[in-house]
Amino acid sequence: IKAPEEINYIQKACKITDDCFKHICNFIKVGMTEKEIAFEIEHYFKTHEADGLAFDTIVASGSNSSMPHAIPTDRKIVAGDPITIDFGCRYKGYCSDMTRTFFYEGILEEEIKVYEIVKKANEAAEAMIKPGVKLSDIDKCARKVISDEGYGKYFTHRLGHFIGRDVHEYGDVSSVNEMEVEEGMIFSIEPGIYLEGNFGVRVEDLVMVTKDGCQVLNSFTKDIYII
Repeated sequence: IKAPEEINYIQKACKITDDCFKHICNFIKVGMTEKEIAFEIEHYFKTHEADGLAFDTIVASGSNSSMPHAIPTDRKIVAGDPITIDFGCRYKGYCSDMTRTFFYEGILEEEIKVYEIVKKANEAAEAMIKPGVKLSDIDKCARKVISDEGYGKYFTHRLGHFIGRDVHEYGDVSSVNEMEVEEGMIFSIEPGIYLEGNFGVRVEDLVMVTKDGCQVLNSFTKDIYII
C-alpha cells in the first residue's frame, strides 16, 4: 500500500511514460529497427525528468509481437506491422509500466478482432477493482473474457503485478492470489493474446485502488491506434 508521496512519484512516472509514447508514435518510420525505437525511448526518458528506464524496453513488431517477452532486434518496421511496446521509467526511484499494441499503416480483420477482445478483458478487470475484491477474481474475470472468445490458451501469463520502487514488487494479480484488494495498492492489469509466429496484442495499465474503485494511471488511448 503506497503512501501519498509514493503515489505522486508513480503518477509522475506514468505521465512521463504517456508523453514518451506520444513522441514515439510520431518518431517511428518505415525502415526503422526495433532497437532504434527502444534507444529513442531511453533517450526521451533521460531528457524529460526521468531517472532512466524502469526495466529493459520491449519493442516487438510484426510476428515478434507474438512473443510476450520479446527483446528488441534489428527487424525493420514495414507497413502493416503490429507493434507492441512495453516500457516504463523511474522517477525519484519509482517505476511506471505501460504496454500498448498499435499498428503501422494498416490493420487486418483478425488483428481488429483480437485487439478488441484484449481491450475488453482489460476494461472488464479494471471495472471490478475495489477494496474487498480478491486479486484472483480479477484475474479470472479477464481470463474469462478471453476464454469465452476462444483464445484462452493464448493468454499465457498472470494478469498483473504490484509495482513501486521495483517494477515487479511482491504480490501479483493471478489465479492463485487470494489476497483482497485494499485502498492505496498499485498494480498492473495486462491481458494479452499471443498467436505464435503471427502476431500478439497486450494492453497494460497501472491502476491505483481507491476507496470505491480504482484510478487508471495511464491516459493514452486504448482504442485501436494506427499510425
